[in-house]
Amino acid sequence: MDMPWPTYALIALGVVALVIGGAAHAQTPPSAAEIAGYQGLHAAAARGDVVTIRQLTQSGGDVNARDGNGRTPLHVAAFLGHPAAARALLAGKADPSLLDDQRYDAVTIAAVRDDVEVVRTLLAFGASARLITSRYDGTALIAAAHLGHDGVVRALIATGAPLDHVNNLGWTALLEAIILGDGGPRHVETLRALVQAGADVNLADRSGATPLAHARQRGYAAMVEILRTAGAR
Repeated sequence: MDMPWPTYALIALGVVALVIGGAAHAQTPPSAAEIAGYQGLHAAAARGDVVTIRQLTQSGGDVNARDGNGRTPLHVAAFLGHPAAARALLAGKADPSLLDDQRYDAVTIAAVRDDVEVVRTLLAFGASARLITSRYDGTALIAAAHLGHDGVVRALIATGAPLDHVNNLGWTALLEAIILGDGGPRHVETLRALVQAGADVNLADRSGATPLAHARQRGYAAMVEILRTAGAR
């Protein structure tokens, strides 16, 4: 569908506002009260207590048990940034593909936190960068690109994250790096990583606006140059 750019821009800004406005509620880390009430593997994961995790998994503890928000101990370890605990849980057969009640897996949780170490730990122990997550039917790569977490983006790309997955907003990781980015160094490096990996630089959004059009409209000169060099139209 063709429409004048000002009309399109107003619609796009409305969608952006919706996404950003809901971002604070998209993931739900365990609250202080929840952490205080945790027992067993959830409590050990929250503390980063590797010794207790190993003891409990070896004695038959449910490594995929859920708390009141659908979080497993592995989700908790990801939310609280405990790579050693995540490693111990995975060694104890934690399932990294499980989603919490907001439809996030441990990889996407760590990606949103900009926690490269936890992301790499999870991926090294068999977690997938290809899962469809969140209310937006996105991926960890899209979430990281949206936030300009360039180190996480490169780690996900290295393990086969789908470069051109389109979420239910009609956006790829590359589009989100532009549309929801600030044009600053980390979003520029995110875009560069995606382009170097072979992301489709001409895959337009639902209105037909290309990544190059979005970058030009926002005045993101460095992004425009990267895209033009890669053959964007």
